[in-house]
Amino acid sequence: MRGKGIPKLFSAELEGIQANLIEVEADINVGLHSFNIVGLADKAVSEAKERVNSALKNSGIKPPTKENRRITINLAPADIKKAGSRFDLPIALAYLLASEQLQQFETAHALFVGELSLDGTLRPVNGALNIALLAKRRGFKELYLPAQNAAEAAIVPQLKIFPVTTLRELMEHLESIHLIPPVSHMPGLTSALPPSLFSLSEVKGQDHAKRALLVAAAGGHNVLMSGPPGTGKTMLAQAFASILPTPTLEEAIEITEIWSAAGLTGSTPIIAWRPFRAPHHSASAVAILGGGTNPRPGEVSLAHRGVLFLDEMPEFHRDVLEGLRQPLEDGSIHIARAKEALVFPARFTLLASMNPCPCGYFEDPEKECRCTAHEIFRYQKKASGPLLDRIDIQLEIPRLSVATLRATPEIKNDADFRSRVKSARGIQHNRFAHTRPHIWSNSEMSSKQTDLLVVLDAPAETFLKQALEKAFISPRAYYRTLKVARTIADLDGSECITKNHLAEALQYRLKISE
Repeated sequence: MRGKGIPKLFSAELEGIQANLIEVEADINVGLHSFNIVGLADKAVSEAKERVNSALKNSGIKPPTKENRRITINLAPADIKKAGSRFDLPIALAYLLASEQLQQFETAHALFVGELSLDGTLRPVNGALNIALLAKRRGFKELYLPAQNAAEAAIVPQLKIFPVTTLRELMEHLESIHLIPPVSHMPGLTSALPPSLFSLSEVKGQDHAKRALLVAAAGGHNVLMSGPPGTGKTMLAQAFASILPTPTLEEAIEITEIWSAAGLTGSTPIIAWRPFRAPHHSASAVAILGGGTNPRPGEVSLAHRGVLFLDEMPEFHRDVLEGLRQPLEDGSIHIARAKEALVFPARFTLLASMNPCPCGYFEDPEKECRCTAHEIFRYQKKASGPLLDRIDIQLEIPRLSVATLRATPEIKNDADFRSRVKSARGIQHNRFAHTRPHIWSNSEMSSKQTDLLVVLDAPAETFLKQALEKAFISPRAYYRTLKVARTIADLDGSECITKNHLAEALQYRLKISE
């Protein structure tokens, strides 16, 4: 409480994926009945007065409509736009305190969020983890939120999470009649394999592609696969998820923050696998890059610490493809609006596939291509040079022979692939343990870090100079090649990069457009 009996409670608003602290105040004055919510509230927040009124009435409490007084709810600061229904619970409590229907309690160390149903039960809200992280960051000791969100918020340590089922239940808790037991903190991350339709061991042939995907998974490198229709590009991409390493707890929290803000966690308290997002080529730039009237994370952010798969990449809108340049380089996407600018995390591995021409059979040894030279040139130019320059591994996926398809597949276990990836990632984890800002894989190294951490032996140095004299590559491609070579060396458990490691990395710099 503060001032002349004006109660103040704390809640939170999501701005993108960032939670901001909001103060909820209530004032009751003499006058004809009115119930106003001020503080730059949108339609959903303004409708809270109807939900609060019915919830209080159906909980056996005198609602605002029975008060022949002026009721004002202020959401501060007033310059932050308030959206959604998560303010229902603090608004109801602030009114109860102002109307003296609830015993006074200490509000300085508690934060409240929740949407009220008309019968007084609480519905889940988006961004529970984001709000819990805000509460811990701002020094709050208690967080009250819907019971369905409690497990997600319990990921955050040193914070009491109270799962609330009904408004009446919370009132009895605050008045020390029947206390709500807090949810136990989730101590760690249970291991989970990423959901995948296929495993890499199911793919017949294409050993060079499997090797390249192993390197990509070990170092977080981007991959482009080009080849005729039906050669297994999509299947290889979907199987890629089966060899990805389990995210660390810190990475899982980053992923869950984004998914929670977008309302995609469902009943899962924490995303314990690396996301695999495969948007359709007709998706808009806002859907893939993020934004909108109330800015939301797009597919590039939902794929954070996971995989973004663009099947038939040239079919995507050009503004979408060019919009990928920034997140591929910086690991984030900047959304600028007239009144606000947001930054969404977007550190993902790009997997893309494309045909060599519109009909798909350019340079195919068995089927004749019917496209003109102009059509082929125009189609391949849809993937611009600057975008291709940001893709570390570029592969040709050839047609498989009938003999290969009919052959009995070699029995392999994906656990071997995952073990090798996990071992390489472990080496990188130790290598980057003291880097600030912290990075997780070789692909995230800056050029300065690459110069310091990528060590070539003498034959590799000679080979690199000879290779660069024969083929021009940009400085960006140069550093990306060194990063891939570092990952190949990590897979071999080698401290120094040899000529063989470098030669394999250079062969992945195939230019599709030539």
